[in-house]
Amino acid sequence: MKKKINLLREFSIPLMAGVLFAVVWANLAPAGYEAFDYGHFLGPFSFHFVTNELFMVFFFGIAAVEITQSFLPGGDLNPVRKAVNPLLSTCGGVLGPVAVYFLLNHFIGSPAFANGWGIPTATDIALAWLVARIVFGNNHPVISFLLLLAIADDGIGLAIIAIFYPDPTVPVAPLWLFLTLVGMLAAFLMRKSGVKSYWPYLALGGSASWFGLHEAHLHPALALVFIVPFLPHPWRENRHLFEADPRDRSTLARFEHDWKVTVDFGLFMFGLANAGVAFSGVGTATWLVLVSLVLGKTLGIFAFGSIGRMLGFPLPDGMGTRELLVAGIIAGIGFTVALFVAGEAFTDQVVQGAAKMGAMLSIAAAFAAWMTAKALKIRRIP
Repeated sequence: MKKKINLLREFSIPLMAGVLFAVVWANLAPAGYEAFDYGHFLGPFSFHFVTNELFMVFFFGIAAVEITQSFLPGGDLNPVRKAVNPLLSTCGGVLGPVAVYFLLNHFIGSPAFANGWGIPTATDIALAWLVARIVFGNNHPVISFLLLLAIADDGIGLAIIAIFYPDPTVPVAPLWLFLTLVGMLAAFLMRKSGVKSYWPYLALGGSASWFGLHEAHLHPALALVFIVPFLPHPWRENRHLFEADPRDRSTLARFEHDWKVTVDFGLFMFGLANAGVAFSGVGTATWLVLVSLVLGKTLGIFAFGSIGRMLGFPLPDGMGTRELLVAGIIAGIGFTVALFVAGEAFTDQVVQGAAKMGAMLSIAAAFAAWMTAKALKIRRIP
């Protein structure tokens, strides 16, 4: 049973099932889907609110765990020189899609689509990891490189959401961010006092952070990003990204262990809440997002990764120019975070739906990466 559950998680089956269910429902019975998504689901709260404002707190919290661990001594982003090329490639993976988006929007779009530039900046961590393993094999050095890149650019994506996509109907109230700072202070003091359970950190620090962001009219799903780094953890990291260390019983490790399965299967809710797009909704925003993701990511990552090599910051051993190109294509799979940003970037439901369709169609980058790897005769390492 445990093996079957792990397979479901590894292949992102809950997320894909939620997406498929939402697309079918939204096209066969759009009125019913709309009533379910935005009707009362949990007391006065809609399913959309429960998913995007509450559940996604834990999704981004798990991402924050990986980022925190990566920066510890022995982690994949420590020392800094070790991470320079992946981080340079990350910059390319953000700037490339933004440049392509604005260029395309100038020629085929309109000012109404300009706010969607942040959508193609994100890479879906889970799907990129899955596709990379299929294309390169389980033990290829590209896997760690791509995961570092995906986590780093999702970190940038979190900042983009917080800074550039506040609720357009309500002005930002920055004074409320003091409450988020109070939550961080509470977490710091609990750590100094030796509190080992993660529940007080979530209940006190997380709640204060959530309400601070919510009342400041910034996205509260980012609440735990400010709290997770304070959870007690070893001073040194002994594993790679997404590898479990059974010896690590720290508060940070236990939080990830206890919530990761819930988050993985909860992505069914995320797909159901955010992917209900009618096929008739394909439009200009679809192509802006899709081309920016697939082409912009590839060009940006390949260019900046190559520049890093020329500056003396090498790619991982066993990874060359061909592998860098294919990694850039795989990073064009936006999906989860791109769907999330699309929901924040546009208030017009038609434009939002078209942009979400572009994010979903970016799964085509998986096939493009596989074909390119075959053409370049890249050897898999099982």
